[in-house]
Amino acid sequence: MPSRAQLAAQIVRASHALHARAWVANHDGNVSVRLTDDQLMVTPTATGKGDVTEAGLAITCMEGKRVEGQAKPPSEFLLHVFGCYRVRDDVHAVVHAHPPHATALACAGIPIRVFLAEAVVSIGADIPLTRLAPPSGKAGAEPIAELIGSYDALLLAQHGVITVGRDVEQAMLRMELVEHLARIWTLAQPLGGVKALPDDMVDAMLAKRRSAAGILGAAAAKAGRPAESQPTPDSSSASPAAHAPPSPPAPRAWIPAGPAPAPDAWSGGKTEGACSVVYGAGDASSDSLTDALKSSVEAEIARHLSGK
Repeated sequence: MPSRAQLAAQIVRASHALHARAWVANHDGNVSVRLTDDQLMVTPTATGKGDVTEAGLAITCMEGKRVEGQAKPPSEFLLHVFGCYRVRDDVHAVVHAHPPHATALACAGIPIRVFLAEAVVSIGADIPLTRLAPPSGKAGAEPIAELIGSYDALLLAQHGVITVGRDVEQAMLRMELVEHLARIWTLAQPLGGVKALPDDMVDAMLAKRRSAAGILGAAAAKAGRPAESQPTPDSSSASPAAHAPPSPPAPRAWIPAGPAPAPDAWSGGKTEGACSVVYGAGDASSDSLTDALKSSVEAEIARHLSGK
């Protein structure tokens, strides 16, 4: 078990990494660890993650209330306490942040069905979206608590991302993976979107995930198929087209903006009718335009060959 000083150093390192990667802004986000069965340590309120220090971390009880020192826990900390720590005994670290690509999906209401085989082993077959709730307090923790027993990472509706782990490093790696998947998903949209993994491959990767539950945690032991009732951004239930820009309208018949074309000199001024057909004058249908053009061209060829 790491010492208190080592855990504090881990929090500070992760906090600075969140800031350096622009996964938080202002005072957003927080990192916490379980110190003992009844104490937690967390980044303090009203402090940018790039400014967090080991001496400035808040120490709380399992109700999220300060028990020593001057540092105060953030209001979002109850999401960690009642959404994660009090639900899963195997969780020893929680990271909450707003990485841009993953947060964009969370704000658009799009959960992630994992489309990279190795990622299924690391984080499961999907990263679900919580129902919308306040960003703090016990009410905000409820949607997290409903899902965290079976998942190690969640998209928080119109909010951000929360990940858990046996230590800070594992929780941070999961946050990194969520953002990596979200970025690839976004980049793939103009190319037609990501493709769903074959069912047999997903099953094989989930079997590996379950076998590694001793390292990956309690949620890995429950690893199964994504709930079909939850909308997902893959080709099976929420196709990329559903989130891509609309298709351009069908082309319309061209109508000239300028005056009708002048008679051409080669024909001695006798091809104005043919030119008007070519340039779309009149209100004939496309079939009649084609027939008229064909007749006009044939007539001109015949006239030219006859020497008239």
